[in-house]
Amino acid sequence: MSGTETTRTPRAGAAGAGRWTGKSRALLKLAFPLILTNFAYVALTTVDIVMLGRLGAVEIAAAGLALALFNQLRTTGTGLVTGVSNLVAEARVRDDKERVGALLFAGFFWATVCGVVFCAALLLVGPLLVLLGQDRTVVDKAGEFLVVLAPGMLPCLWFQNLRHFTTGLKRPGPLLAITLASVGATIGLNYVLIHGEFGLPAFGLVGVAIATVTVFLLSFLAFVAVIMRDDTLRPYLTSPHARRWNGDAVRSVWRLGLPISGTYASEAGFFSVLTLVIGSLGVEALAAQTVLNQIVYIVFMVSAGLSHAASILISEADGRDDYREARTLGLLGTAWGVIATLLVAAVYLAVPEAIVSLFVSAEHAGNADIVALTVTGLLIAALMQVFDATQNIGNGILRGIGDTAGPFRISLVGYWLIGLPAGYLLGITAGWGVEGVWTGQTIGLAATAAILLAAFLRRVERLHRETSGAPAPEPEPS
Repeated sequence: MSGTETTRTPRAGAAGAGRWTGKSRALLKLAFPLILTNFAYVALTTVDIVMLGRLGAVEIAAAGLALALFNQLRTTGTGLVTGVSNLVAEARVRDDKERVGALLFAGFFWATVCGVVFCAALLLVGPLLVLLGQDRTVVDKAGEFLVVLAPGMLPCLWFQNLRHFTTGLKRPGPLLAITLASVGATIGLNYVLIHGEFGLPAFGLVGVAIATVTVFLLSFLAFVAVIMRDDTLRPYLTSPHARRWNGDAVRSVWRLGLPISGTYASEAGFFSVLTLVIGSLGVEALAAQTVLNQIVYIVFMVSAGLSHAASILISEADGRDDYREARTLGLLGTAWGVIATLLVAAVYLAVPEAIVSLFVSAEHAGNADIVALTVTGLLIAALMQVFDATQNIGNGILRGIGDTAGPFRISLVGYWLIGLPAGYLLGITAGWGVEGVWTGQTIGLAATAAILLAAFLRRVERLHRETSGAPAPEPEPS
């Protein structure tokens, strides 16, 4: 008997390992193009931060504050139209072209409503920032930046609606090509407008805002031009249903998008409020926060791609009532997120000064404190981003099995009841400064990640039992 067991165990182990390998290959194949597109998109704001780093501490802090507020609202609006892709996909399967056109209109409706409301909010936020303890000089410059940047919310959200609309039709178009072209345009416009070239005045800080709004508008127009040249997509855009009010479609986009928007807003709001807390600690601390956020945001794009890919594959497994498969995919997505962030963390720990120097010019004597603070923050971020990736993927895998409200509720607990108090207590009350706020942020992300993963495993177990009456599957052999 023991001889039989020793011959079978390696085969079982090999089969299990092969199964995990095959599923990893499928997951990474789907995630890779999404990650590339995400990288190209985040390059837009990275270019802004790098070029601002050549202007000085106040400029970095002011633009960082303005961009944090803009991105908070942009993320909220994007979440509201994210459900367009799912609704369009359902209509496409039913070959309901009228419904697809109505959903396109509904997406534009909500993108426009959000764009107008958020633009007004950004223009009125200045006085509130002073009351929240932000440096007056930084607030004034941030206000100048937002006056120009705020109208860019409209073309930015219109672009996101088109993105989710075409994704739902499985024809996302050359999003990567458009975004890469936008990066080139951003670099060129920033250089010309910041320093003044070709007879134009040097706009300095405001030049970055002008360039950003211009690129948002050009990207949207380029996407429209691509759709108009596509024989499959053009009829939807020119359809009378895409220009006609449809209450059911408008309500459908709202119902599906609202919990997603709430989750996105909760996460972005958590980081925005912590940025305001850090801003009360001084200009150098806020500038360091701006640089650190951008560095971490770049790496975050890896987990965003893995989260989306895992969510799609889990949705397919959910449709087949295959919750053993869904569980495996959820654990795989999480594992790959941890692996990717640990590899990046090794680089952070090895050469933190070299990474920070890419964003902050050492030529300015006043930047020495920013560099020192950011290097310290990067060491904390080596651990923080592991939890950040895990909670991001946790959101995606829960959505994949049909839970969109759960991630929002969990974010309220992890971010706002654990992370924010921890950041304030450690940074302000205990006097640890910006390092204490970053440590509290890490605690909040770790708690959110743990709760999300536990919620996913519980839901998979419950669904498995409801559909098969069998106990939850044991972990795959590794």
